[in-house]
Amino acid sequence: MSHMITNPATLAPLGEVPESGTEAIGHAVAAARAAVGPWRNTPAARRAALLKEIANRIGALAGELAELSTRESGMARCESLDCVHAAAAAFDVLSRNPALDDGAGVTALLLPFDLALPVMGSGIARALAAGQSVICKPPAQNPLTCLALARAFDGLPDGMVSVVTGGPAVGSALSAHPAVAAIMFTGSSSAGLEVATTARGKRLDLEVGTIDAQIVCRDADLDLTVPAVAWARLVHGGQGCLSGGHIYVERSLAREFVDRLHQCVGFLDVDDPAKPSTDLGPLISLDAARKLEDQVGRTLRAGAKLILGGRRFRPSGLPGHFFQPTILTDVPAGSVPMREQLLGPVITVTPVADLAEALRRCVSPSVVSIYTADAEAAGRAVQAMAEGFFRINDPPVGDMGPFSGLRHPGIRHALGVPSAPDGPRDDSSRRKHVEMSRTIERKAWWFPYVDRALPP
Repeated sequence: MSHMITNPATLAPLGEVPESGTEAIGHAVAAARAAVGPWRNTPAARRAALLKEIANRIGALAGELAELSTRESGMARCESLDCVHAAAAAFDVLSRNPALDDGAGVTALLLPFDLALPVMGSGIARALAAGQSVICKPPAQNPLTCLALARAFDGLPDGMVSVVTGGPAVGSALSAHPAVAAIMFTGSSSAGLEVATTARGKRLDLEVGTIDAQIVCRDADLDLTVPAVAWARLVHGGQGCLSGGHIYVERSLAREFVDRLHQCVGFLDVDDPAKPSTDLGPLISLDAARKLEDQVGRTLRAGAKLILGGRRFRPSGLPGHFFQPTILTDVPAGSVPMREQLLGPVITVTPVADLAEALRRCVSPSVVSIYTADAEAAGRAVQAMAEGFFRINDPPVGDMGPFSGLRHPGIRHALGVPSAPDGPRDDSSRRKHVEMSRTIERKAWWFPYVDRALPP
């Protein structure tokens, strides 16, 4: 059995990948087990040199990988390049300190369709640095770029990194395999729960989606807040784990905020992502587009107001899975955007009385970005929250670039602290974290992408 992979913008076929069966998975696990001992006995300087070599190999493949990622995933080309460079950066950083840990064994890495390359790079780099071998399962929707990235591992000993392709059954088989010691997973909450159930007793590192939020206070600088909110919510077409979730706006500012947001989002370029000027490409699949259209419909039936967009369409006559940039305002409490992730270019807005009400309404735990002229007051307000990751006037990612993973908890965990060996991570010191800037700074990677100088 095989899966046909198509371009989500043009529906042109790109290639086929097999559904890995029990035999293929068994061979991968056996090779991975055999490779661990020799790898851990390799001198640290040699392991560091190999990790640095992988970083260089990925860098050399950057143009080819970005082009394939754009055709396969629908990401704008500059976003694809960011993903490739983030994957290379993970190996570069960990090559400086490839310290072994006590969790030696075979690790299964189960990738999401969004930001697959950064998560693949960071997960494999971390495992190799810790002395673990890796079996990677790319997302079923867009595995070709991950397979192409795997060429960068050709210099490693046999069995250290292998890739198996297929759908959820392949991930379940890896999670349940008795010789797999650890699971790294990034994806939906429901899929994460299935992995945790299947992999009971293994070392788990699960990064699952939450209903994140952005809060716009009445004193926010809208010249900077509006483009910040728009980019944070719509990066990768609103489908990624970096997407900024639901928007709460203090009521006195809500009308002006929505008007400015309409002007900003309404002029974004939705087209074939292979074009350098494209801001938003297609959704990953027809099922994803249908689900999003249903979610928008249910939100409107609950009483929300449609300001822009709201349905599938065909920009430039393209037959792919495109969805109009959409703004919904006056979204009622407890409706769809507060319960479900909307994976697509849909911005949902709820007016609130003040910051305190917005914080009460946020789903916990989640990532909350707050935009305000009084950062100290916002900092005092979030201290009353039991848990969550709070950014005050702080962009969704760090200074290394939009997908560096240094500021977003989901990707940070893939690079950082593993969970306890007997279950999912439960690190109380990470239950609440606050990052604060006094003012918002415009970032070079915000929309419109036509203004971006693409990295080499």
